[in-house]
Amino acid sequence: MAITIHLSAALWALLAGISQLFARKGTKVHKVVGWSWMTAMVIVAISSFWLTGFMDLFWGYSPIHLLSVWILVCVGVSVYSARTGNIKRHRAFAVGAFYGVIGAGLGTLAPGRLIHQWIFG
Repeated sequence: MAITIHLSAALWALLAGISQLFARKGTKVHKVVGWSWMTAMVIVAISSFWLTGFMDLFWGYSPIHLLSVWILVCVGVSVYSARTGNIKRHRAFAVGAFYGVIGAGLGTLAPGRLIHQWIFG
């Protein structure tokens, strides 16, 4: 169940993130899609802690779980920055979180990972 939640939220985070990069900023659509994207990012990060065992370095967790912590920090700082009017910081941390999703997605293609097995057999 955790993998389904994780992958569904990750797919939305990827698609919504791409649309946010190209959409007009500050509009109602930007804010609605942005909130759904931020929510998906939090779901992806938190659900990753139930997905362990790929590289058991620390009680089943691997370095990619540090990325999940980073995503939570980025989302928190980004939301706070938008709320306080620091749009430059908001954008920087939102884009940083998006790059984190891209990095994690590329990491799933590593041999031995579930997505790698699904795609390459």
